[in-house]
Amino acid sequence: GCDPLNEPAVARLLQLKQRCWTKGLIVVAQKVEQLEPLIDTRLITPEMRASWPGPSTWLVPARCTAPAWLRGKHASLAVRISAHPQVSLLCATWKGPLVSTSANVAARRPARTPLQVRRYFGNSLDHVIAGALGGQTRPTPIRDALTGELIRC
Repeated sequence: GCDPLNEPAVARLLQLKQRCWTKGLIVVAQKVEQLEPLIDTRLITPEMRASWPGPSTWLVPARCTAPAWLRGKHASLAVRISAHPQVSLLCATWKGPLVSTSANVAARRPARTPLQVRRYFGNSLDHVIAGALGGQTRPTPIRDALTGELIRC
């Protein structure tokens, strides 16, 4: 992950993953207020609040000032309030949201150990934080905040 407002950092992340910027990225936060620069938090529904903190990602209309490198070709931004202790602590320490992405090169299985991360990326990463995974065996579900439609399950 990285600072979502730092374009060179996001570009580097996308390059490492060999991922096209047009797909967009997920932004994860410790609390809803950290998302305020990117989305209008008044659009957060009771259903969204009930799913957070937790492994639920929602597509929310992005502010016009939200960078294209986060949204990709979309008008919305994928956001999540994480229940993972390390992610939550990182966002709390950083005092803001972070780009959240699986540790893999595009189209390859996500790395699940620090050794697998090093095999994918070698010494290209600034830092690897070892720790427990969140217990999910699949990517988080993604729902459209306006329609409730399940986009990814």
